[in-house]
This record gives sequence, C-alpha cells and structure tokens, in this order.
Amino acid sequence: IVGGGFGGLYAAQRLSRDRHYQVTVIDKRNYHLFQPLLYQVATGTLSPGDIATPIRAVLRGRRNVQVLQATVRDLDPEARKVFYDGGEAGYDILIVASGVKHHYFGNEQWREHAPGLKTVEHALEMRQRIFSAFEEAELETDTARRDALLNFIVVGGGPTGVELAGAIGELAHHTLHRDFRSFDPRQARVQLIEGAAHILPTYPEDLSRAARHALEKLGVDVHTQTLVTAIDGEQITLRSGEQEQQQRAATVLWAAGVRASRFGQALARRVDAQLDNGGKVIVNEDLSLPAHPEIFVIGDLAHYEHGGKPPLPGVAPVAIQQGRYVARLLQRRRRNKTMRPFKYFDKGSMAVIGRNAAVADIGPLHLKGFPAWITWVFVHVMYLIEFDNKLLVMTQWAWNYFTRKRGVRLITSVPVARTAGRSNRD
Repeated sequence: IVGGGFGGLYAAQRLSRDRHYQVTVIDKRNYHLFQPLLYQVATGTLSPGDIATPIRAVLRGRRNVQVLQATVRDLDPEARKVFYDGGEAGYDILIVASGVKHHYFGNEQWREHAPGLKTVEHALEMRQRIFSAFEEAELETDTARRDALLNFIVVGGGPTGVELAGAIGELAHHTLHRDFRSFDPRQARVQLIEGAAHILPTYPEDLSRAARHALEKLGVDVHTQTLVTAIDGEQITLRSGEQEQQQRAATVLWAAGVRASRFGQALARRVDAQLDNGGKVIVNEDLSLPAHPEIFVIGDLAHYEHGGKPPLPGVAPVAIQQGRYVARLLQRRRRNKTMRPFKYFDKGSMAVIGRNAAVADIGPLHLKGFPAWITWVFVHVMYLIEFDNKLLVMTQWAWNYFTRKRGVRLITSVPVARTAGRSNRD
C-alpha cells in the first residue's frame, strides 16, 4: 500500500485482520494526518500532534503488517515491484493511495509566495506567516507597510479557503483584538478570492449564500468571479472581468486547486494508465487499472466517474470508503467470489466558517449556523483515528469555545524576506 492517508490506512486496517495477507504500508512520513483540520493548526487552534498519529501506533499489534517510511518513486509491473529511496518491495497486489499536491495552474513560481495547505509543514509555515504579520505590524511605523502586513488574501473559495478565511477573521476580530498596542487587529483586511460565481461552488446556492454572509460578519471581504493573474513577493494582481488591480499583501495563502502526486505519472509511464487533466488516474468500476487488475488506485489520486455521475470529490469519506471497498474486494476474490462495482455513499458535505457558524449539505437537509456547526464538530471528531486525538481535540475546542483563546500561536522562525522590508528594522 503506497500512502498512509485515509484510503491506504483503512485498507491496511481491514486487511491486517486477515491472516491470509501480508501487508506493507509505505509512506514518506511516519504518521497519518487528519488533513481536514490542518487549517486549525495553521491558525493556532490545534497542535500538529492533535491531528496526527504515527502509522505504526495505529497498526500496532498487527503481526502481518510492516510499515516503511520511504518515498516510492517508480514501479516495475512485470516484476511486480515498487522502488523507493534505497530499496524495493515486491507485491502481489498494489494499492496506490498517494494523494495530491497543490496546483498553481502552470505558475509554480507562486509557490514561494503563496503556500498551500496539505502537510504539517505547510500548516506551520502558514501559522508563522499569519502571526508574524501581526507581530511585525506592532513594530511597523510606516502606514503603507503596516497595511500590507495586515492584508491577508486567501485564494480559493472551496471548503479549505472558506475555513481559512473564517479562522483568520476570528483571529483578527476576537482572539487578538486586545493583544496589541500600536494598532487594532480589527483593522486587518481578510479577503477571499474565488474565480467562480459563488464560494463553495459545489454546494447548493442557499448554503453558499449563507457561508458568504457568515464570512462577511467576521469582516472577510469575499470576491467572486475574480482571478489571480500574478504574485510577486508582496505584490498580487487580481482580475475581475476586464479590470485589473494590484495590491500589497504580506500574506497570501493558496487554496485554489490540487494536482495528482508524481506516482500517478509513474503509473502512466509504466502501465499506460490514463490520466485526466489534473493528473488523476482514471480507474475501473472496481478501482483497478485497465489491463492490471492487481493494481488499485484510491483516494484523491483516483478519477472515478461511472454511472453518468460526475467524478467523485477528493474528500476523506471517499478515500475511506474506497479503502474499505478494495480490502473487501480482495477478500472476496480470494474466496472466488465477485463483488459489485464501487458505489460511493454520500453522507454530505460540510464547511465551518467560525464560532457557531457552518454549512452542511446532508441529502435533503441544508443546515446552517449552529446546527451545522455542532454537526461538523461531532463528525470530525468521529473520523479522528485514535482515542487520544479525539480527547485532545475535544478538550481544545471546548476551551477555545468558552474563552475564544488560541493557545498554539508559536512562531518558530522568522520570515527573513519579510523582515528585510520593515522600515524600522534597524
């Protein structure tokens, strides 16, 4: 199993209960990360350890499971081997769940100035940039420079972008508003940029409107039908229709798109796997590859489009159900039994905006405000892997709810490029 995310880990857990299987899980990190809550690490609500669990700890006691920390680079389908840094591993069945990366739509140079949010390292970098901006604004005497430091731009109006913008709005208007003396943090400008006509474009329109209203109550400026055309240091160019404008913003955060991992390209080279425009691997109805029934692709890397329905979204419930499905399919194959094609059971979509504010699309139910927020809380706690993570997160959330404090506001390094531009740095 390549990848210890939701899909890979749930497949490993189910197969590890069957003594007929010898399971090897290979991941470049030694922990499973609960990505839906990464934005809370980036904005100081949670610590990385609250939402990450060592893969070995999750699979402890499973004698038929081996965990390897390595980056898988390539494969040989004829010899049935995968190659990682410094070694190789043979397989009878290969499950690929290596996930996705950020997509800058051909502008990779933006990565340096606008970090995305897929790993703990990304979240810590965002946390550093966000809180350093406030700290530097306290020292800044030049008004224009301070305005740039207090201009936060989130690019992408999907769930991640909405959650990030809402969390920064709460920071500025509630958590930090009494912490500084040279300026009022409520002066900070938080902007959410979305190219489509609505934020949360895959959600029903009434929930999209409710999310926008909740963001605006937190002081977030929402700009739809607006595109980013350039990011150069602290200068960002936005285009809306035929009009372009340039702004100075010290903190630009990217939540606008994803692309498949490089292992998807290896599959295209070695087994002629078909890729979609985003580099995702097009899979059969049983999540296997054409002409290679021993190779399965699941989770964010898989492009699953069957039955006339649109491709499945890259969210945790899809990966979890696919991981469990492949494990059951393999167990039935061993007993010479067949299994129906994979069918995703959509339990709904949710996005949280802030305290007591969220939207949830659950079948016929369109929840807003506190009912959606409390539903979001319990669903996310339920999906955390280990009990201690559930306990830690619930404790932190309860404390934050009643005190409005965010205790994980540590800045562990100084962004050199920013301090070089400070007017009173000497």
